[in-house]
Amino acid sequence: MIIVLRLGHRKERDARISTHCGLVARALGADGIVYSGERDKKMLTSVRNVVKNWGGKFSVSYERDWKSVMKKHKKSTVVHLTMYGMPIQKEIGKIRKKRNVLVIIGGEKVPFDIYHKAHWNISVTNQPHSEVAALAVFLDKYFSGKELDKKFGKAKIQLVPQEKGKMWLKR
Repeated sequence: MIIVLRLGHRKERDARISTHCGLVARALGADGIVYSGERDKKMLTSVRNVVKNWGGKFSVSYERDWKSVMKKHKKSTVVHLTMYGMPIQKEIGKIRKKRNVLVIIGGEKVPFDIYHKAHWNISVTNQPHSEVAALAVFLDKYFSGKELDKKFGKAKIQLVPQEKGKMWLKR
């Protein structure tokens, strides 16, 4: 099970980025996302509607305090994605062996405690980048690309791959 913790959501500033974190987490194989920071019902509803329409099992929730999320997942391996961490290509083999993983991605300034509480501080690059990109790369490496073939049950909308044009099925 992989749960993503999105730290420090700010309603006015982060709505699109936080939504994209949820979409990427779902599409690339995570089992759920928990948002901390400011409560944003509109953003939560947006991600839940994607799950409802596009299918699959994916949880979306809010916890004001990230520490309570860490307590709930105390038996999980904690992976913090940061540009200051160890290179993903050197550590992913060890992380991949773990089945319950809490992946932490930042928003506002990441509390220093996160760096100490994480089992791994992992970088997808040591250059500035977005948490959306870091999450996508991490999930792809963790699942070795197999997440790209994932099927989403109970989908109301399903795309039909096309070389050109767009086609989808509605149920």
